[in-house]
Parts: sequence; structure tokens; C-alpha cells
Amino acid sequence: MSDNISFAKSISIKDTGKDEYWLQDQIYDNPNCLGLGELETIEREKKQSSGGRLDILLKDPEDETMYEVEIMLGETDESHIIRTIEYWDNEKRRWPQRQHFAVLVAEHINKRFFNVIYLLSNTIPIIAIQASLVEVHGKQSLLFTKILDTFEEIDDGTGEINIKITREDWTKKSKWTLETADYLLELFSTIFEGASLNLVKGYISIVSSGNNYNYFWLHKRSQNKSLLGFRKKEITKEKIIELLDANNISYTEKRKFFSVTIDKKIVEQNKDVFIKLAEIVKESRN
Repeated sequence: MSDNISFAKSISIKDTGKDEYWLQDQIYDNPNCLGLGELETIEREKKQSSGGRLDILLKDPEDETMYEVEIMLGETDESHIIRTIEYWDNEKRRWPQRQHFAVLVAEHINKRFFNVIYLLSNTIPIIAIQASLVEVHGKQSLLFTKILDTFEEIDDGTGEINIKITREDWTKKSKWTLETADYLLELFSTIFEGASLNLVKGYISIVSSGNNYNYFWLHKRSQNKSLLGFRKKEITKEKIIELLDANNISYTEKRKFFSVTIDKKIVEQNKDVFIKLAEIVKESRN
């Protein structure tokens, strides 16, 4: 056995004289410590319409995903879980086009409340992070460990294993994503020759006969939302940005593709915009 291995000793944060405001300071000053990516701090102690205050609001500058963070020391209790969800819902209503995650940072998440959070994660995108203070060789370190994360990585439609599944499978998995895909297919039927849906395990794509090219693809998201993706070409990039900006449709620009968080209602309200978008996407393939 190596003599270089040391054992860390877990310490109660409260027992060191530190409080929740101290823990807030650590996260506020270094939001990347949560392990959720390169995040920016938007606001601290953000006043809510319900009368409470959200501990910290974070944002991913790359795709404008929002993280509503609630912090507590000691054992998890019902009131904190309720507040976490309530504040997440408040911010989601304020920014409905963005993806939102409720984040509970707690010192101890016991089995009972872990089960509650896990059940809620089936309908609410919630992340549970345990904060621990450990001591090694007399020095204290703060450690954050994700114990529940419902986030699904965004894929551009090329990296998924191409396992075919049925409409029934997608109805069970995400009925709203399938319905949105059906509506988009109807809109795009005159633009893409022989357009059809390609149903695979990770996403639904809109393809045309002959080339099997994924013009658009949809990933399941929570709260009846879906993530619509399409590839980026330099010759049409500015046209796409101008179209979406002119119609106040939020989007994310990645290295190889664009993505837009949508639902069927958003598409219906902006039918002409999405038809024009399809025409531009088709143009980039010609």
C-alpha cells in the first residue's frame, strides 16, 4: 500500500462556525465549483414575486440555460425542496424560452428526501448537489458532489446510436416532442421532397427521401419543451441569425449547429418564421 495516500476527515460546516451565507459566498464567487459548467452569476438573493428570495441565479453564457440555486446547511427539509421548485417555476415563467434547472445544494440529503427529489425529477429538471467540508493535513477543502442530475447532453443528431424505435415508444417517452415533430413535418412537407420522420432512441429527425439527411432534429426536454437543432453553414448563418433575431426567437449558436427551445404552440405562433427557416436550411444543402 502506498504511503502517499491520505484520508480526509469530514467536518460539519455548521460546527466550524460558518453559515449558509458563507456557502453562498463560495458559490457566488466561483460558480464553476458546482460542476455544472462554465457558469456566470446573474444575481444573488433575487427577490421573488411570492415574497421570498432566490439564493443564487446562474446562467450558462453559451446557451443561456438558467440555474435556480437554493442552498441549505444541515439536513434537507420539505420547505427547502418546495422553495427550490417554486423559485425555479417563477424564473421559468419569466424566461419561458430558456431551459431552466432547479438546483438544491445541501449539506445532507438523507434517503427519504433523496427519494422525493428523485420522483420529482421525472417531471421537473432538478439537480441535487451535496456540499461537504473535508480536512486533509489540517487544511480544509470544500467539496461539491452531484448526487442527482437530470440534464441530458445536447446532441447534433450525428452522435446517437441509430437504434430505431416506434411512434409508440416516443409517445411514452415524450408525446409532446412527437407532436411537435409531426407539426413541423406538416409545415415542411412542401419544402423537403418526400419529407418524413426518422425515429431513433435519442432524437427525432426530419429527413427527405433519397439523401437521408437530417435537416432538423428534436430532443426531448422537460415541461412540454423540445430542443430543435439544425446544422450551421457559413453561407446561410447570417440569414438565420437575422430571421430569429427579428422575430425575438432565442437560440444557441454552437460550433456546428444552432438550437432553439420550442413547443408546438411556439411553432404555431411563428409558423411563417419556421417555414422560412426551413427554406434557408435547405438552401445551405443545395
